[in-house]
Amino acid sequence: MSRQRRLILLSLLTGIVLMLVKFIAYFLTDSNAIFTDAAESIVNVIASSFAFYSIYLSSQPKDENHPYGHGKVEFFSVFVEGGLIFIAGSIILIKAGYNFFFPNELQNISEGIGLIAITAVINFAVGFYLMKRGKAIRSLTIEADGKHLQVDAYSSLGLIVGLYLIQLTKLPWIDILISFILGSFILYNGYKLLRKSISGLMDESDLGIVEEVVEELNKARKKDWIDVHNLRVQRYGNELHIDCHVTLPNYYTLTEVHDRISDFDHLLNKGLQSPTEFFVHADPCLPECCHYCKVEACPIRSEAFRKEIEWTSENVTRNMKHFRSQ
Repeated sequence: MSRQRRLILLSLLTGIVLMLVKFIAYFLTDSNAIFTDAAESIVNVIASSFAFYSIYLSSQPKDENHPYGHGKVEFFSVFVEGGLIFIAGSIILIKAGYNFFFPNELQNISEGIGLIAITAVINFAVGFYLMKRGKAIRSLTIEADGKHLQVDAYSSLGLIVGLYLIQLTKLPWIDILISFILGSFILYNGYKLLRKSISGLMDESDLGIVEEVVEELNKARKKDWIDVHNLRVQRYGNELHIDCHVTLPNYYTLTEVHDRISDFDHLLNKGLQSPTEFFVHADPCLPECCHYCKVEACPIRSEAFRKEIEWTSENVTRNMKHFRSQ
């Protein structure tokens, strides 16, 4: 079993156990706010189940119908999770509105607080671990699932505070107020996950990944990589697909160009944390490149080297050689 599937299985099993604990707390207390927390746990379990399948699918090798692999399913998984969270938040707000007009009497609050506190600690710990591992292996699904568990832990913490206030003040309407607040918080986090998944499915540029690629480009930079431009990065699951133009001396033979592009691919794959597939277009240098070209003993140099141009996310993503962007 892969690392991703082991991690999501941990999330799924944790979600099932904690969901049962929260519903026990709800039946003990008859608290609308605890029902809010328990309802979100149903979403955790359903979302983790779908995430488990999506990770299995994303790990399948490329085929004729999916030449870039199946990694995009992770964005769809996050979309489903975000959608479920959004629906859960809506249901919670509707129920809170109903109980505002038809309140119910709370009981066994201390026992409910104890059970919810246990679930909050476990959710936060597992969520923190999943987010850390998800970022390390670049799995959006694992990271989103960890974020969801942490959101659940924060909402449980707010719930505990509210239940203590109910005990102290004997004001039952606080239960409904907490439910409204937590429902709105859950709704907002569902929206954020939906937004993130849609941006991935639409191949929206991820500035963080672009910055990381540019940093590795500068670390691995060779003198005959005269410039890099028209850089585009796409994310498919935990893999990156990058295409760009690399300017090389125009007197290189086809074999030399091939060797330099192979070095480019190897060095960047070695530095980047994700498996990366490169599609590199080789451009010949022009006389206008000479003032920032560091190739020594160049037989066709038309002017002396003056200044190295630093590669940044701004100039490497433009579709032009660097002398045109000065």
